Amino acid sequence: MYLNNIVEAIGNTPLVKLNKVADGIKGTVLAKVEYFNPGNSVKDRMAVRMIEDAEKAGLLKPGGTIIEGTSGNTGMGLALAAIAKGYKCIFVMSDKQSKEKQDILRAVGADVVVCPVDVAPEDPRSYYSVAKRLSEETPNSFYPNQYDNMSNTAAHYEGTGPELWTQTQGTITHLACGVGTGGTICGTSKYLKEQNPAVVAIGLDTYGSVFKKYKETGIFDQNEIYPYKTEGIGEDILPKNVNFDVIDLFIKVTDQDAAVMTRRLAKEEGLFVGWSCGSAVHGALEYAREHLQEDDVMVIILPDHGTRYLGKIYNDDWMREQGWL
Repeated sequence: MYLNNIVEAIGNTPLVKLNKVADGIKGTVLAKVEYFNPGNSVKDRMAVRMIEDAEKAGLLKPGGTIIEGTSGNTGMGLALAAIAKGYKCIFVMSDKQSKEKQDILRAVGADVVVCPVDVAPEDPRSYYSVAKRLSEETPNSFYPNQYDNMSNTAAHYEGTGPELWTQTQGTITHLACGVGTGGTICGTSKYLKEQNPAVVAIGLDTYGSVFKKYKETGIFDQNEIYPYKTEGIGEDILPKNVNFDVIDLFIKVTDQDAAVMTRRLAKEEGLFVGWSCGSAVHGALEYAREHLQEDDVMVIILPDHGTRYLGKIYNDDWMREQGWL
């Protein structure tokens, strides 16, 4: 029994019970450990789906170039699919993303363009704008646009959701997940709510992002937008993949609380995960302490791996510089 290429290894990631960090909480708290995907993140799922759907639609032709704005993980998933299928890749990132993420993408053969983070999304220097411009200038190229490409949500509606339903034997009562493009939580939540409308979906947001206030008031507040350090969650735009109807509530988590919890997961649970995983767990446990009952089963999606953050949150000197250690 063997796989025809690395892309076939995507999905069917394990569910692992959280013990020490969830001590004293009623109910069962489980982590969906997505770093078991070959690109070490949940984004492998939607990256391959976006490429396959583009091929079917004739948007991506043989020998083409995939151009995408990414915080790193989607780029890795796209790169693996590109290697298996024979495409070139150009990835555009903001300078906030860790050097490890840039190096990993170059290691799998992608060209990486780095843009300033502290500019508005519509600024021509922003990584959104540069990715779009490069895709317009490059012949035979495809711009997946993970934010607004509904194949993102579809990958989780057809993959992650059914996996969780099967793995928990239909007992899942709460889903907790960081929100960036929105595809993971919205696709998974939509599927789970169709099986059981009582499932509660909790979106984890960060300070400096617009999601929580928009969900609660319907107001897109520019004052909510300011720089933050956590990578991979929160936005200063409203991606089409964020369906607020299937997210019941948002909880915001500080950069520091997220970083500290990420390190705790490594030391206390043996889960060497990425920064936004700490956001998801910190916020989910905050909710669980107040609301979870004995029979409840909460699943927290842990999107990526700690190797992306060795120079930052897993570096004691860097943590001390932030005043977080």
